[in-house]
Parts: sequence; C-alpha cells; structure tokens
Amino acid sequence: MALQQLSDEQISTWTRAQKDEWWFTNIYRGEMAQLTLRSGITGFLLGGILAATALYIGAKTGISIGVGLTSVILAFALFKIMHGAGIATDFTILENNCTQSIATAAGYMISPMIAALSAYMLVTGIIIPWWQMMTWMTVCSILGVLVAFPMKRRFINEDQLPFPEGRACGVVLDALYTGAAASGMYKARLLGFTAMWTAFFQMIVSDGWMKLIQFKILRMDKWAGMTEAWNLQERLDTYYYAAAVKYDLFIPKILGVDFRTLGLRFTLDAAMLGVGGLMGIRVASSVLLGALINFVLVAPLMINRGEIVERIAASGKVLPISRVEIVNQWSLWWAVVMMIVGSLVSLAAKPEIFTSAFKSFGKKKTEVPGTDLLRDIEVPLWISYVGVPIFSAIGAWTTHSFFGVPWLLSFISLPLIFVLTVICVNSMALTSWTPTGALSKITQFSIGAIDRANPASNLIPAGMTSEVAANASNLLSDIKPGYMLGAKPRQQAIGHVIGIIAGSLACVPLFYLLFLPPDANGLRSTATIVSDHFAFPAAMQWKGVAELIAKGVGSLPTSAVISMVVAALAALFIEIARIVTKGRFPLSAVSIGLGVVLPPESSLAMWLGAMLFWWMGRKHSEKGTTGHDFWVEGCEPICAGLISGAALIGIGNAIINVLI
Repeated sequence: MALQQLSDEQISTWTRAQKDEWWFTNIYRGEMAQLTLRSGITGFLLGGILAATALYIGAKTGISIGVGLTSVILAFALFKIMHGAGIATDFTILENNCTQSIATAAGYMISPMIAALSAYMLVTGIIIPWWQMMTWMTVCSILGVLVAFPMKRRFINEDQLPFPEGRACGVVLDALYTGAAASGMYKARLLGFTAMWTAFFQMIVSDGWMKLIQFKILRMDKWAGMTEAWNLQERLDTYYYAAAVKYDLFIPKILGVDFRTLGLRFTLDAAMLGVGGLMGIRVASSVLLGALINFVLVAPLMINRGEIVERIAASGKVLPISRVEIVNQWSLWWAVVMMIVGSLVSLAAKPEIFTSAFKSFGKKKTEVPGTDLLRDIEVPLWISYVGVPIFSAIGAWTTHSFFGVPWLLSFISLPLIFVLTVICVNSMALTSWTPTGALSKITQFSIGAIDRANPASNLIPAGMTSEVAANASNLLSDIKPGYMLGAKPRQQAIGHVIGIIAGSLACVPLFYLLFLPPDANGLRSTATIVSDHFAFPAAMQWKGVAELIAKGVGSLPTSAVISMVVAALAALFIEIARIVTKGRFPLSAVSIGLGVVLPPESSLAMWLGAMLFWWMGRKHSEKGTTGHDFWVEGCEPICAGLISGAALIGIGNAIINVLI
C-alpha cells in the first residue's frame, strides 16, 4: 500500500498546524498497540544481541553496522511463526517499529567503545572501571535524546525532511504488513539459514568451542587419548606454511620481508564477507587498495630503511615487527591524515548541511497558539528545557571526575557539541549520512589546541560529540518511519531510552570480557585491546590524532611526515574528483585510510564478499527472477546472517577461552 505523504507544494505553503492536522486525521493510529510489554522485551533482547554482534564487527573493522532492518525482519518472522503456532497474536506494524527503535538505539551504544574510550585507554594505559564507562555512555546518549526532541517538530513535522534511511525502514514495514509477508518470511529464512551455516563453520574453526565439545562434552581425552583439540584453521595459508617447514617449500617474501610479518595472510572470515557485501564493491576496493599500498609496497620499504624496527616495550618484552607494529610505528600517521582530510572535504562539499540546519531554526513559527493537536502524544518540550541543562552538568561532571578533563574544558566543549549535533542531525535528515567522525575531529582539534598535555581533554569531549550527535540523529531517523506509519513519538522516545539501557548492559561487560581479559594473576592490561583478531581501526585513528596533538608533527620520523603530506594531497584530489564527477569517481580517501589500519586479511575478505554480491547482482539483474530475489533482494539478510552467525559464535569462543 502506498504510504500517504504531503506534496512539495503543501510542504512549502502549509503551516505546521495544518500539517499536524492532516497527519492527525489521515495517518495517526492512536488505538493501535505500540510500546507494549512484548515489543519492549523483544526490542530489549534483540537490541542486546545485535549490539553484541555490532561490537564484535566494530572492533574488527571500525564500522558501526546498522541493525534496524535486521531487527524488523527478525521480529516480523518471530511473531508470524508464533501466531501461526497459536502461541501469540501477530505483532502490529507499530509494535515492530517500536522494537526496531529499541534495537537500533542499542546498536549505536557501541560507538564510543570502539573509538574514543578505547583510544583513551590505549593512550593513557588506564583501564576505565566498567561502571564509569556505562554511566558516561548512558548520560551522553540520553543527552542526545533530549537534544533531539525540539528538532523533531521542526525537521519532521514542519520541514518534512526525508531521512532516507528511516523512510526506507518505514517502506519495508509497510510492505511487510500490507501484502509482502511472503517476501518478509523469505528474507527471514535467508537470514536464519545463513546464520546457522555460518555459525557451524565458525564453530569448527574456533579453538574454544572445539575444546568444549571434544574435551568437556564428548570427553575424547578420556576414551580417544586426545591431548589437543582439533579445529579447522581459519587462516587457510597455515596449512601451506606447515608444509613449507616440513618439505622445505618456498616462503613468500617482499624485499626479504616474510608475508606473515606484513600481515599478508589468507583468512576465510565469514563476518568480513558479510561486511563487504553490505559496504559494496567501490568502498571495498578502496579498502583493499589502502591495504595493498601499505603492506605490499610501503611497509617493506620502510622496514628495509630501518624506519620500522623491533622495539622494547615498557615491560621489557621485545616486540618483533608485525602488522600492529607497522601500523603503530609508521603507517598510522598517513592513514589518519587520509581519513581526516577525506572526511572533512566530503563534509565541506555539502554546504547545505550547514546552511539549512540553522536556517531552519530561524524561520518564523507557523503554529497558532492553543491549537496543538499533538500535545498529548509528542514529547513535551519542557522535558528538554529542563533535562538538557541537568544532563549537560552531569556529563561535564563525569567527564571531569572519571577522565580528569578540567572543569573549564568540560563546559567549554558543550556549546560546540550542541552545534555539531544540529549539523549531524541535518545531515542524517538529508542524506542518511551521520558525519560523526569528521565532526568529532573538529572537537578533538579545537579542545586539543587549548590543552595539548592531557589526551583526555580532546578524546573525551570528542567522544561526547560523537555519542550525543549519533543518538540525536538516530532517534529522529527512527521517529521518521513512526511518523509515516502513524506512531506516537512519545512512545518511540521511551523505546529509544530502553535501547540505550539494553545496549549498555549487553556491551559493556562484553567489552571487558573480549578485549580486557584478566591474566593468570587476575590483572587486566590495555595491551590486550588491539590484537591480530581485533584491529580497533577507529580507536587507532582517534589515538593517532590525540598523540599528534600532544607531541606535534616534529616528533615523527621525516619519512612519516612526508607520507602525511602526500596522503593529504591524495585525499584532497580523490575527494575533489568525487565531487566533480558527482560520486562516479570510484575511490574513497576515508576507505583507503581504513584499509591501512585494518588487517590486510580482513580487507581481502571484505573485498571478496563485495565482489561476490556485485558480480552476482550483475548476473541476475532482472527483477522477479530467483537469482535476483536471492542475490540482490536477499543481499542484506544474507550479509546479516554471515555477520550475526560468525559474531555470536566468535563472542562465545572468546568467553569459553576465558572460562576454561
């Protein structure tokens, strides 16, 4: 069923009171169930699970994956099956939309954990207590929700801005509940079967799961005499290197440097195949190009020149040259410059994001006092007027007390955070792009210019910018489909807060378990955060900027400074080419920089996933065919299945290794 919407002429000529009356009369479904106990619980549980998978992928790739449509499909299929079995009545469209709001809010709680907070721990060597992390994240997220309330009436009710991602979710929901149920169940089956087979594969390549099954469940050490658990090697080239030692085979090298030292491995990583399918062939190709330039060309040269060497850690341990050392000692700097210049130029190329954001607030109000039809279903504005100052003060207090940011800087950063949040929300409304990375760097450099000595002074306010802006933007993007479908915005806002709590409860304990596991003496170290398995590329970028602010460019090797200049010019050229060609230029500076800090094996796996779906999409381009339904329409559920199946088993494997 086609969703009703106002024409461009009506949007430009009607007052907000007229628009509200039209919506209240034609769209609003006041009697339909929305934030019910079951939709709240379903959203809470789905949000926690999907947030956990998002944390796993974010730690590996630095990318925050959206969980909105995945939660829509899962909730739809779950209650459709339960309804068919006579266990429960079917979900209403608004219950599903509310579940999606909760799950999406939970998914976005991982952003500071994979970026600012991890960078802070890497730079300072200080482990943040779990309760401080949870408190700070929750305060920042709720502040974002409070900031969003006044903008909702302007951007959605008054200006009717598109919010493309939110609108797409509304269209999917409408299709599922008004005639495309079979398509929804087909996508749910694709997601379920893909996740099941991926989980099976991930289990047999996981050492922890195989130890649990073979030794704890089957007791094969007792009756079969096994002393070591068997598992399939995820790094397939491991078999070749084992044979090379046994049969004296050729060991591949570049300029005398072993492939393994450079991180050039071949890994069948199902999650990365799924991420690649979602990111598309252009972005994945740029990521792979960055990996090839750095690890195949530049890194071997720098190792031979003595710019990258073995070093002695503070603990006295010798750190041999490895992918992590290549990035930390040299490559990080040009990668950071590439990403920052690329993101800032891309942001500057969209001046309408800046101009329309504040021009909108300068408009004369068009509503007539006393005629607010929506006063009983909208979030009262007094909540924001009271809540924003209170939570701003709490945010400044936690920033000072937990991280040592001076009181003055804690408060100075707040106006900048609110201005950048308005820009971010407007960007989401127009393009579905939230430039939190670029905007947070503005905060990082601005505060860093005032206080260079304390890395927390720029990292934590910048993290606050990212978290407040992300929550405000995503709340409004979630409210957009609710507005299209006739939902109560007040209940969606409550659902978003439920999602914040769900994501925090699910991901904070998991963060410590996965990335800060205790050693044999029960002690934790920040040295375990970044590993071959979890590259934390977003945190490495934030760490690089903080160190650059603190030490200055003069502290870097001359070759690194030259590489930064070249990277800045290359990023400028690439982004200008993208602007001039209206997006047809195939490369992305930000993605090239990402490929430098990611393990090259992950970059290759993402490219293979993107190439598979791109090729099959071209091969099955005709709509209505089985191939098109599977590879094109089913791309997102298949990729979600690859990611969720691999991530959940990967998380379980890490937990098992800690416990046994």
